[in-house]
Amino acid sequence: MAAITASMVAELRAKTDAPMMECKKALTEANGDLGKAEEILRVKLGNKATKAATRITAEGAVTISISADGKVGSIIEINCETDFVAKNDEFLQLLTGCADLVVDKNPADVAALSLLPMKDGSVESTRSALVGKVGENMSIRRFARVEAKGKLASYIHGGSKIGVLLDLQGGDEQLGKDLAMHIAASKPKALDSKGVSVELLDTERRIAIEKARADNKPEAMLEKIAEGTVQKYLKEVTLLAQVFVKAEDGKQTIEQLLKIKNASVAGFTLYVVGEGIEKRSNDFAAEVAAQAAAAQK
Repeated sequence: MAAITASMVAELRAKTDAPMMECKKALTEANGDLGKAEEILRVKLGNKATKAATRITAEGAVTISISADGKVGSIIEINCETDFVAKNDEFLQLLTGCADLVVDKNPADVAALSLLPMKDGSVESTRSALVGKVGENMSIRRFARVEAKGKLASYIHGGSKIGVLLDLQGGDEQLGKDLAMHIAASKPKALDSKGVSVELLDTERRIAIEKARADNKPEAMLEKIAEGTVQKYLKEVTLLAQVFVKAEDGKQTIEQLLKIKNASVAGFTLYVVGEGIEKRSNDFAAEVAAQAAAAQK
C-alpha cells in the first residue's frame, strides 16, 4: 500500500475541490494513483469533483498579434509570480514584442523564440534583465502561430487572462468576434468530436458506468447509459455542438449559426493563463488546523 502524504491530498483537493477526507479516502482506494483517485471522486461526487478544472493556477498574461491582412496570427502566454507584475508595462511590452516576433519570424519553439533579437540583445536577455529589475521570475510558457485558411478573429478577456485566436472562413467581422467571445466563455476542447481524444472519451465512459453501478442501475443498461453520457459530454465540449451563448432561443448551436451565415471554422486556439499549472500552495498543515478549529466552534 502506497503511503498517502499530505501533499498528495492537497494536490488532489486542488484539482477537484473535494473535501480533504474524501480525497484521502480516494487516494487510499487508488493506492496513491492521483489520476485514478480523481476518477473515484467523480464517480462519488459527480460534477462537484471537476468544478476546479479551469481554475487559474498561475499568474501572467496572454496576448494576440495578427498581420495587417488578417492571414497570419499568434497567441502567446508568458507567466510570472504575481498579478502585480502581470500588469507591469515592461512585462506587457515583452509579451506583445514576443507575439509580434512569432508572426514575423515563425520560430519553431520557445527556445528558438528566446534567441531572436529584441531591443539591444535577444528575447532571453530582455527577459533576464526584466527579471533582475522586478525581482520576480517569469517565463515564456507557450505560443501558437496560425496561417489562416480564411481570416483571423480574436478576443482577449479578463485583463489578458483568456485569449482566443479563431480561423473563420466566410461570414463577417461581427461573426468572428461573436464566435471568439463564445469560445472564451464556453471553453470548448475541440472543434468537433474528431478532435476529442479517445482516452478522454474512455475516461468519461468508465466514470459513467461506475456511477451507474453505484446508483444500482441494471447491468444490461450500463453501456447504453455510458454512451448517452459520452454524447452529452461531446455536446458540452465541442464547439460546433455547443449552444451559442448569444442565441435568442437558447437552442441554436454554433453549427446551425455557421450554416445560416454560410461560414465555417477552420480551427481555433484557446489559452487560459496558468491553466494546468499548480500555484504555490498555502501551508497545508495550517489549513487543516484552521478547519479543525472551525469545526470545534
